[in-house]
Amino acid sequence: MPAVAPRAVFVTRDTDYELLIARHATRGQVRFFLESRGQRIEEIDARHARFHEALMQARAAVPADWRQALVRRPDLDRFLFAPDDVVVAVGQDGLVANVAKYLGAQPVIGVNPAPDLYDGVLARVAVERLGPLLPASLAGAAHVEHRTMVQAVLDGGERLLALNEIFVGHRSHQSARYRIETAGAAEDQSSSGLIVASGTGVTGWARAIGEATGLTLRIGPEEAAVGYWVREPFPSVATSTGLRAGKLTGAPLSVTSRMNEGGVVFADGIEQDFIAFDWGRRVELAPASRTLNLVVG
Repeated sequence: MPAVAPRAVFVTRDTDYELLIARHATRGQVRFFLESRGQRIEEIDARHARFHEALMQARAAVPADWRQALVRRPDLDRFLFAPDDVVVAVGQDGLVANVAKYLGAQPVIGVNPAPDLYDGVLARVAVERLGPLLPASLAGAAHVEHRTMVQAVLDGGERLLALNEIFVGHRSHQSARYRIETAGAAEDQSSSGLIVASGTGVTGWARAIGEATGLTLRIGPEEAAVGYWVREPFPSVATSTGLRAGKLTGAPLSVTSRMNEGGVVFADGIEQDFIAFDWGRRVELAPASRTLNLVVG
């Protein structure tokens, strides 16, 4: 049998224009909606056209003897990635984080379709550079960052992976009650929840918490470590605030729910994909054994 041709899998999310059409059904209704709020459809149009031009250019860069597939972000949990795929995320940095948890060791190339609009921390490859990176990624000849991910394992066997962070708390972000344990220390807490972030995630939500509290941690994106931060812990006769932040390398952070309802665990800000975390449930959080293999050059 002949060998199966390599495959480039392009991952995208809907543009603002596509989302507006899905909501309002027609272009005329979209125009009316925007103009009634002092906005112009032409600006949305231009960004939509620019994105699809970049996507078309990226797909044209795939070697002629390769196969191609296109998957939208909402369909990632139903798409079957092959072990030898090369994954190309075309869009903002968050799209790279979205796809990371569905992969194994496949290389990921983040293509930035609008460098003047998006930071490009993860999606840092210009579309013009994609052509030679595809065969180099397949051959293992590209420069790759092996970015540490966060893992949550619940007592029921459920497992979550995140490139940036995992949140544990109440779904409404009101007071969450739980018992926290790490490195031989333990206490009951009441807080706005806690996050466990990777070296990639420390530049986002974790950074905001660290700057607000003065509890900053240095964690490299490829370091086999994650950090935890407790949001607004409240001291009382029954709860303490001693365990507010720390770095995890070996033993996991263990959290046991003391919430009768509304407790959740979710990854990378996708709240709708939560796992219920009600009274008595236990979750352990630590660096994952799997990494994001991000092609950077």
